[in-house]
Amino acid sequence: MSALTGIKTIRDLSIANQRVFIRVDFNVPMEDGRITDDNRIVESLPTIKYALEQGARVVLAAHLGRPKPGKTAGLSLEPCGARLAELLGVEVHMPEDCVGDAAKKVVFDLRAGQVCLLENLRFHPEEEKDDETFARELAALADVYVDDAFGAVHRAHASVHALPKLMNHRGCGLLLEKEIEALGKLVTDPERPYVAILGGAKVSDKIEVIEALLDKVNAILFGGAMANTFLAAQELNLGRSRIEADKLALARTILEKAKNKKVDIVLPVDLVVGQSTESKEGAIHDVREIPAESMGLDVGPRTLEIFAKHIKAAKTIFWNGPMGLFENPAFEKGTFEVARLMADASAFTVVGGGDSAAAVKQAGGDIAAKMKHISTGGGASLEWIEGKKLPGVEALRGSA
Repeated sequence: MSALTGIKTIRDLSIANQRVFIRVDFNVPMEDGRITDDNRIVESLPTIKYALEQGARVVLAAHLGRPKPGKTAGLSLEPCGARLAELLGVEVHMPEDCVGDAAKKVVFDLRAGQVCLLENLRFHPEEEKDDETFARELAALADVYVDDAFGAVHRAHASVHALPKLMNHRGCGLLLEKEIEALGKLVTDPERPYVAILGGAKVSDKIEVIEALLDKVNAILFGGAMANTFLAAQELNLGRSRIEADKLALARTILEKAKNKKVDIVLPVDLVVGQSTESKEGAIHDVREIPAESMGLDVGPRTLEIFAKHIKAAKTIFWNGPMGLFENPAFEKGTFEVARLMADASAFTVVGGGDSAAAVKQAGGDIAAKMKHISTGGGASLEWIEGKKLPGVEALRGSA
């Protein structure tokens, strides 16, 4: 069964001259009121443009950050509206709230082919409470509901869960459709060999993902600080490297499960170490010979050679989590090299959002363009891989 079974897409809906509520993910990074990465806004453009081309009256809704109840300084969606207007080349109307008289006036004044962006949904605590009364206020603004916010579908919040269930006409946007199709392949029908690459800081953050992957993959390549915990579980001394001491027993259990399931666990054989995370240069050491005063901050060249063999042989690859402290140029090579190897691979390649997606874009050249899919939702993509039903996706299935 396809992951999209029972879900209409925006192309299946009659939207001409209809008020179309599109839940987008504009939860972008901001500094001093300025957007530092507009990728999530850019990713929403195909759905918005399609709706405008069909003559819809487009009502966009999103959240930004974690505001306190009521308006919170610095968390207005105004900068997102301004950037969207630049990208679309049309005026983006913005009411001062997402519900109430101000929102109704702007929305009901829209003509076909016009767009408005409602103010931050999370200025109302009812949004995160999945409050049905709040959802009904949002429902009053629209004839059709479209969800295109993959980064929010793993939350049972009003605009992604309660609201679509109130709408007779609902479906997914083009971005959400792409996410469901790509991640669905990893869960239901991955071509083998299937290799997962997991990095990041903690084993504890990805226990459920690892458990789920052990039933799907042929190999897991571990990097980042989480690899340190697995190495330490094999009684290696890693100096001052970050280790989850309380997860050593768990790491040993995972290694044993992998062995029983005939899943190849590939751990670093060498690391690039530094005196601190601020170090300007690194030194390469075998994992059995890490100096007592040093910490592992990236995977080493011999490890990358081993990783490369698995990546080149794979038919399906899922990557989540950097191989080291890629934010520091002294320790970026492992992460960027994995990105390059994936880009050059013939496999179906999926990058699971978050830091991995950021790293792919920083890796340079046309690496990002060569990936088959880069997810826009880190947490949502991991929950999908875990096999969980995501509230925002399930709310789109069937008819109201």
